[in-house]
Amino acid sequence: MKLTLLAKDGKSQLKDCPSVYLADTGELVVQGPELDAGDMQELQNPLSGDTAVRIDPEIILRAVEFYKQGSNP
Repeated sequence: MKLTLLAKDGKSQLKDCPSVYLADTGELVVQGPELDAGDMQELQNPLSGDTAVRIDPEIILRAVEFYKQGSNP
């Protein structure tokens, strides 16, 4: 899978996390700190192999804007 960076947390500097990517499959991929086991219990009906990450809503909104424009950051 080829990933194109759409948006990242500008405060993360070298770590590039949290980030949102566009995959060559057309799907979005989110990179961020994984939820701990207690927080994972709050998810509704996670499937085997699912995980969840935390990400600032502003990063998601920025990624959507870049996606809609068809451009890279």
